[in-house]
Amino acid sequence: MKQRIFIGLAGWLGLTTLIQPAHSQIGQKADGYKGIWYYIGPTKNEYAYKYSGGLGTYPANHYPFSVYAPAVNRTFFCYGGVTDSTSRELCHMVGVFDHKTGMVSKPTLLLNKKTDDAHDNPVIQIDAQGYIWIFSTSHGTERPSFIHRSRQPYSIDAFEKIEATRRDEKGQQVPFDNFSYLQIYYQNGSGFLGLMTHYDRGMLLYGAKKPRRTTAAITSPDGITWSAWQDIGTIEEGHYQSSAQRGNKIGSAFNYHPNTKVGAGLDYRTNVYYVETDDFGKTWHTADGKTVQLPFSEISNPALVKEYKSQGLNAYISDVNYDEAGRPVILYVTSKGPEPGPKNGPYVWTIAHWTGKEWRVQPVTESDHNYDMGSLYLEGNTWRIIGPAEAGAQPYGTGGDLVMLESRNQGKSWKKVKAITHNTNRNQAYPRRPVAAHPDFYAFWADGNARQASASSLYFCNRKGQVFQLPTQMKADFEKPVPVR
Repeated sequence: MKQRIFIGLAGWLGLTTLIQPAHSQIGQKADGYKGIWYYIGPTKNEYAYKYSGGLGTYPANHYPFSVYAPAVNRTFFCYGGVTDSTSRELCHMVGVFDHKTGMVSKPTLLLNKKTDDAHDNPVIQIDAQGYIWIFSTSHGTERPSFIHRSRQPYSIDAFEKIEATRRDEKGQQVPFDNFSYLQIYYQNGSGFLGLMTHYDRGMLLYGAKKPRRTTAAITSPDGITWSAWQDIGTIEEGHYQSSAQRGNKIGSAFNYHPNTKVGAGLDYRTNVYYVETDDFGKTWHTADGKTVQLPFSEISNPALVKEYKSQGLNAYISDVNYDEAGRPVILYVTSKGPEPGPKNGPYVWTIAHWTGKEWRVQPVTESDHNYDMGSLYLEGNTWRIIGPAEAGAQPYGTGGDLVMLESRNQGKSWKKVKAITHNTNRNQAYPRRPVAAHPDFYAFWADGNARQASASSLYFCNRKGQVFQLPTQMKADFEKPVPVR
């Protein structure tokens, strides 16, 4: 893979000319695939940032970035992109890969989010009629969120903004224009169920009625009128959650942030919990089927999968999936703290599998960073993980080189079966599993330099681990992705 050279200081200072977020411009085509480069938390040492790089498919708490539609044999996807490689203004982009022709469309530039924050990355879903929905998230309350729907089924050529409303705590319909860390699911006959985080305006300091980050569920029959959100977790300083769907079952795995008054706070997250619903959020239960009342407000509660606080370990949840029997499997990383580098290692990739009787927790492998996110594929007796489990061009930075790990005994042991990337110039990060993943579009991710601002390309691989780069410059409406050797 060849690295593009970063040029143009003015672009990184936000001085380049970009489209404005006027909805009249929705549907413009970008000239190719270019991802957002993002950083947070300068460390003032050789590791540069707490995490950084090409984060067009970040974070693990957003899902999905891609959906396979068998009716048209196409995979539709979205990502956080830029209009040119010297820009750091986040644009929401939508593309489609045609499995029949093996060609990818020019990306549709949906909107400019007017930020460089990759926490505002979009997610995608498809309804029963084939309409493409893009949910443009926000990081807190400083910027609005948006919902858009394609004007035609199975088409990304034009979108319309949805004036969505939700029910507030008084039962009144108010604009649904702010949501963070969204995972959005669709059930035929029921509609949308979203797992999200809300930040309560005016309630951000310690002593507030709710944590800084309150996880919740919200539903809608049509994507336009939404329920009140139902809080899931309100433990101390709040939570991050990742989730999955299997039929009518939707489950959330989450950690919690210890209280800032005792010296921890939002950089720390520990313990692993799990809760699920199979009736569209009407009731919730633990993995063993016991009904629970939400929200969870105590550290020790029935949803607890594994306790890490007493061990002084952080827990970063990567993915959730279900085995053949519909039992949850959670993939996460544990470490000694939030700062990058060897002092907080080992960074242990861990599987928690509900066997029907207990949570079986065991290590999978190790990597070199807290944000080395992997995706979990459970296909009968074959379990796979795709993720940056090997150090890349910037060791102890976000991402690395992608590998495919495989287990044939329900996760009891794992072996490396494929080096998906090797000797790249930039770290590969956040390979994401599509909904109903097709073998030819099996994981979707971006690359970037984990030490300094760089260009970022986007890639996908097939189930054999063969890598294809989405073209950075396109002339035709559809072109072949570029094989990476």
